[in-house]
Amino acid sequence: MKNEFPFCTFIVDDDKFCRELYQYNLKALGLKEVYQFDNGQDCLNSLVLEPDLVLLDHYMKPLSGLEVLRAIKAYNPEIFVVIISGQEEMQLPILAMEYGAFDYVVKSDVTEERLEKIVEKIQAIKQTPH
Repeated sequence: MKNEFPFCTFIVDDDKFCRELYQYNLKALGLKEVYQFDNGQDCLNSLVLEPDLVLLDHYMKPLSGLEVLRAIKAYNPEIFVVIISGQEEMQLPILAMEYGAFDYVVKSDVTEERLEKIVEKIQAIKQTPH
């Protein structure tokens, strides 16, 4: 039986195939409220929807994933942001974590499993009394 995760989730990627794939995977995990954006500015303009989780590609124009990450964290540091990128260079994940990313995922054939673990971890954090 799948869990139900009552989060608002944004998927921000300029690749439509990736957006659709992530949305399919997230809905299969039980996430109901999932929005797609093909650029960072549209994501930032929609932060009033109060997302719990943002899956964010790094290499986009005109704003990079790191620029969008910094703006999201300035708007609300409680939003969980996961950078998903095809780049495996070490500097990018280090910068992403320094800027407040919750996790960094390299696009691969195990992305679906990584996202499932991340969603479960976020759910556990959100259920922990503060």
